[in-house]
Amino acid sequence: MSLSTEAVLALAPDDASAKAAKGLLAPAKWPTLGHSDDAVWGECQGSGSKPYQTQVDLSGPVFRCSCPSRKFPCKHGLALMLLRAQSEASFTAGAPPPWVADWLASRRDKAEKKEARAAEPAAAPDPAAAAKRDAQRWKRIEAGVQELARWLDDQTQRGLAALGSEQTEGWAAMAARMVDAQAPGLGQRIIQAAELIGAGEGWPARLLDRLGRLQLIVDAVPRRDSLSPATRADLRAALGWPQDREALLAEGERVSDHWLVLGQCLDERDAKLVERHVWLQGRASGRRALLLDYSHGGRGFETGWVSGSERAAVLRFYPGHASQRAVVAELPAEAASTAALVAVNDEADEWQRMAAQIAANPWQPLLPLVWAEAVPARHGDQWWLRLGAAPQALPMQLAAAEAWQLLAHSGGAPLRVFGEWDGEQFAPLTAWAAEGAGAPVWTLSGARA
Repeated sequence: MSLSTEAVLALAPDDASAKAAKGLLAPAKWPTLGHSDDAVWGECQGSGSKPYQTQVDLSGPVFRCSCPSRKFPCKHGLALMLLRAQSEASFTAGAPPPWVADWLASRRDKAEKKEARAAEPAAAPDPAAAAKRDAQRWKRIEAGVQELARWLDDQTQRGLAALGSEQTEGWAAMAARMVDAQAPGLGQRIIQAAELIGAGEGWPARLLDRLGRLQLIVDAVPRRDSLSPATRADLRAALGWPQDREALLAEGERVSDHWLVLGQCLDERDAKLVERHVWLQGRASGRRALLLDYSHGGRGFETGWVSGSERAAVLRFYPGHASQRAVVAELPAEAASTAALVAVNDEADEWQRMAAQIAANPWQPLLPLVWAEAVPARHGDQWWLRLGAAPQALPMQLAAAEAWQLLAHSGGAPLRVFGEWDGEQFAPLTAWAAEGAGAPVWTLSGARA
């Protein structure tokens, strides 16, 4: 598929990579540039005598380069696609050279073997062993939850307004205790709650909301046997209990559709771990889905997604009420296509959709929202997103440089904006012209800190 400059830059792992790629756009640096229906390739002259061999499988896009960079895609892969976006005439059409053809063949071979393995009947698990492991984990979680219940009571008895930075060490210690109790989801929620202490006006009320959701989990754990299967699945997810991928691919709710990539973002969890969110919406089903992937040590992601593109896929959804998280079960080896944004409801219906999601599962950390007519604005030090003609506005979580770019694309006129809502702030990821036609006019670039 043909990508715009903005779409290519949105694939950058960080701002430094995007900036470095722009510095490689001189034609003299690329003695070889070629393309076929399946791939784009080029040789980029670096500091050594041998140029770096850079190639992109357009079905992803998926990048590969002979340079030693651990970032994915590297600056050479980004520069190659930027050149393709800006000057297709510079690329010679023809059969891929051996170093590209061999790589494409190996990718096809891996895909075929993966499909063959998926078709093989899975070995029957040992129910007794699985039940024993589950019982042992629940025992540890119950002990941790009892300790958390006492700790939550201590915080509320002391009074939230009295909290300060000196308490953050104790909150971090309690988060670590939850990880030891095999409930990492609780640890993460405690860390997120601690970040609210002293943060802005009215922070005690926001903190109380977070602690209330923790209390819901504390109350649910001892009552888990009386909960419905879907609610138990939501509880396990909130605790951070991992889902068996093979079981999910075999038993998860199956939805086949053409999926529009609403938006995506990268979150740097630590120096070596990057978390990627890819949000999709089904053309026929209207279902919204979150693909959550991780990259360790800059190795990159198996599948590339382009915001504003559309491609056929079969997803398997995680169990639970109003489940959003999914995994790709089948992805045909065909290039994605650029598509207009699917129709969206008015603001009242979007709010209603969000309310239904929260009512079904109050522990969902992020909710996807599409606003048909939204205008970015700045008041004091805070960025806002005004919704339609009403005086309603959402506080935005967006770096200043990105916010100014979004405002420039708006020019004071409405945009169709997609992003994540965490209950307090809206994080824009993609914006289209108000009528929703064509490619996005703005996408979040680089990784969020």
